Amino acid sequence: MTKQELAARLQSACAAVTAAEAELTEIDSKFGDADHGLTMTKIAGAISGAVKASEGGIQEMLDDAAMAVLTLNGGSAVPLWNTWLDGMQEAAPAGGEIDVAGLQAVFAKALEELDEMSGAKIGDKTMMDALIPASEAIAAYAGEDAAGLFDAAAQAAAQGAESTRQFVSKFGRAKSYGTKTIGTPDAGAVSMARFFQGLAQG
Repeated sequence: MTKQELAARLQSACAAVTAAEAELTEIDSKFGDADHGLTMTKIAGAISGAVKASEGGIQEMLDDAAMAVLTLNGGSAVPLWNTWLDGMQEAAPAGGEIDVAGLQAVFAKALEELDEMSGAKIGDKTMMDALIPASEAIAAYAGEDAAGLFDAAAQAAAQGAESTRQFVSKFGRAKSYGTKTIGTPDAGAVSMARFFQGLAQG
């Protein structure tokens, strides 16, 4: 996969997140600050703009995206996404091409960095409920086609986000609502699932 092909997938991912703004706002309005849609639209715009403007290789492009997110004012999602993207660039190649093994390394490192910062596990009703299954699907992917890798990740992320409906929130403002949060998915997990959906469609 070339840098241009990866850039197109990242921009598709950002477009999918932006398109979900109203959905994310509505979910977050139930037990949160109702700002997740707006925050994720800002994050998606920052990533998309950085990817489009980046002139270097894949590592530089991902580093540019991480830095663009870092400069935003927003909710808790900003440092989380910055950390995830920063983890990606740490394992990315400096050049303009990446294979399936390279993509697996990038997403493995990204999860490792975010996991260290977040501390949230599957069942805690956070973005990690979508990201961990997606990352595991990427790690387990045995094919040689990047499109298949992203399809597997998108399916796992979607299932993970959907599963958050049955969980009780253990982080953030929603935590105080306890069992009332059952039945509503986690906004952070849904936005992460939309991002992977866009990666697969790109």
